[in-house]
Amino acid sequence: MASPLVEQVIAASGGDPLRLSLYMSSVAMALTTLGGLGVLFAGDLRDPRRFSLLIDLGLGFSSGVMLVASFTSLLLPSIESYGVTAPLLGLALGALVIHVINMVVPHEHFVKGYEGPAAGIRKLKAAWLVAFAIIIHNLPEGLSIGAASSYSGVNGVTIGLAIAIQDIPEGLAVSIPVYASTGSTWKGIFYAWLSGFSEVLTALPAAALSKYSIILLPYMMGFGAGAMIYVVSHEALPETHRSGHEDKATLSFFAGFIVMLILDTLLG
Repeated sequence: MASPLVEQVIAASGGDPLRLSLYMSSVAMALTTLGGLGVLFAGDLRDPRRFSLLIDLGLGFSSGVMLVASFTSLLLPSIESYGVTAPLLGLALGALVIHVINMVVPHEHFVKGYEGPAAGIRKLKAAWLVAFAIIIHNLPEGLSIGAASSYSGVNGVTIGLAIAIQDIPEGLAVSIPVYASTGSTWKGIFYAWLSGFSEVLTALPAAALSKYSIILLPYMMGFGAGAMIYVVSHEALPETHRSGHEDKATLSFFAGFIVMLILDTLLG
């Protein structure tokens, strides 16, 4: 039985997956922006160790949440309802699409640096490279909110709240590098908001496709899971293990993992 909070959110949406995905992705956007506001209190970031530690803790926590959400709110419910074939095909396709985007679109990692076509680094400013990285990393989260909302109101609210909570440290992990590279706190906050807004832009199409073509739903749920797992494995976790903070980043990962399991238990 769903918790009263979940029932209230579902009732407010009128049971419409599109409206529910808009609500939950907007909450994620708001909390990403809230996390970005933390840059106002970040202090002196000239110490590279302090700078990279904050990044690694945020990415570690986000990875733990996304990994659990991929299974408990997307893959397993989809397999239970539709069998294994469609969700796994969606899983493979989601990972492949994010891999292609990762290779084709120029973007900047916080530690590893530039990644993408060689010509891109000559044409794009560093700020836009960061923006592309933000959008790439948040595409799967929005897709997952949309697909989960179409599957059930409970799953939509659960994964939406989980992603929103992990978006707080993620927003800080976005705003701090921008602030460190530009010297502008407001640019840092803007890019954190942009990170959250990209989730709204991907949540609505995912919910619409799943709502109006039910046959696509297990593929979309698998797609969201595959995309998130790819980001965790290829992008987020490796990024946390490049600056000598492996132990702290791992603890942060398990904190996110546990938080998502608790949310899944309490809200579901």
